[in-house]
Amino acid sequence: QVQLVESGGGLVQAGGSLRLSCAASGRPFNNYAMGWFRQAPGKGRESVAAINWSGGNTKYADSVKGRFTISRDNAKNTVYLQMNILKPEDTAVYYCAAKLAAYVRLWGNDDIDYWGQGTQVIVSS
Repeated sequence: QVQLVESGGGLVQAGGSLRLSCAASGRPFNNYAMGWFRQAPGKGRESVAAINWSGGNTKYADSVKGRFTISRDNAKNTVYLQMNILKPEDTAVYYCAAKLAAYVRLWGNDDIDYWGQGTQVIVSS
C-alpha cells in the first residue's frame, strides 16, 4: 500500500500562484511514477501532470502547459505541483496519484494504483 497526503490547496486570486505537495509513505517512493489530477464541480476527473520515477520526464495537459510545473524529491518522498498564473477555470479538487510504472504519460483514472484524498483549490476572478 502507498498512502498519499496532499496539502497546499486554498483560495487565491486569478493570476496568483499556489504550490501543492503530496507526501507519500508505504512502498518505496522511487518505484512509482506520480501524477496530479483534478476534478472541477460537475466534471470528470482529469489528468493534469505526470512525472517519472527519477523526475527526468514530465507530461502536462495542454490546459496547464507553461503555467504548472510538476517535480519530485525522492529523498523526501514528496511530489509537488507549482501552479502559476492561476485562472478561475483551474478551480477544482486536486488529487495526487501514484502509478507503478517505469514510463510516464497522462494516465486515465483507471490506470492509477493509489490516490490521495484531494485538496481544494479555488481561484477567484
